[in-house]
Amino acid sequence: MLERKTPSELSASIALHLQEYFTAHEGSPPSGLYDRIVQEVERPLLQLALRECRGNQIRAAALLGINRNTLRKKLRGLGIAARQVRR
Repeated sequence: MLERKTPSELSASIALHLQEYFTAHEGSPPSGLYDRIVQEVERPLLQLALRECRGNQIRAAALLGINRNTLRKKLRGLGIAARQVRR
């Protein structure tokens, strides 16, 4: 089961993981870090939102605060099929 975190705990957790990533790369990770981090966070976020909404894209988009068409574009770009993420 996933541990629930408050926004400040989530930020602290992310900061810790990023620091470990920088340390593992001796302070200079490969270029393209921003896009990689966004993609690493976006995939599970979209999957969890869809699972929570039982694959309903309109409800998942509302939960995320984005337009349904934006959600669909992101799902296609990441190769996520909404019907595969139902509970």
